Amino acid sequence: MRTNTIAVIGGTGKTGNYLVQELLQKGYPMKLLLRTPENFTMENPLIEIVQGDARDFDAVNRLIKDCSAVISKIGQPVGEKSIFTDATKNIIKSMNSYGIKRYIAITGLNVDAPLDDKNDKVKAATEWMYQNYPKTTKDKQDEYDILVNSNVDWTLVRLPLIIPTSEHFKTEANLVDCVGDKISAADLSEFLVSQIDDETYRKQSPFLYNVPD
Repeated sequence: MRTNTIAVIGGTGKTGNYLVQELLQKGYPMKLLLRTPENFTMENPLIEIVQGDARDFDAVNRLIKDCSAVISKIGQPVGEKSIFTDATKNIIKSMNSYGIKRYIAITGLNVDAPLDDKNDKVKAATEWMYQNYPKTTKDKQDEYDILVNSNVDWTLVRLPLIIPTSEHFKTEANLVDCVGDKISAADLSEFLVSQIDDETYRKQSPFLYNVPD
């Protein structure tokens, strides 16, 4: 039985339940930050619910207390101000206060990193995001910059379209380009959980995708 509890943010989104299932399968106890706990129907002795919002430091601090790592699949609430930098600042502040180092999160293809050599399709998608969702897209880039300048051991996974399926496919992580145009939610969850103890992508931002046929 594992004692290293994982703090999870965004565990109820369209693909968040796949992450919860993967953690359960691997035997991890977890604390879930939920804005609306009444919508979460899964019951398991390994799951503890913390009600709150990632933009509220006190809620984040209650979540992270007594955890050994944090995984965030936080999504942007429709019609609200972009939340990524606000949430990330709270998470890092709380992690530092408790001396927790490992932070794993997801983001979009639009985020740029120094090693990038994005193909034309990914460059076009990045440009489209800046044209259509400029504030959220910039906020995600700012989130990356905050992590780069932090002292936590972060991994920010850049993703194409997430397909809500429990099927597994050949998967590849790549630090310079995203060759595939989708990732299975099951493969993503498996990768995120594997990163808890894997330092391969510590302080890096790999693309993760299913290898095209």
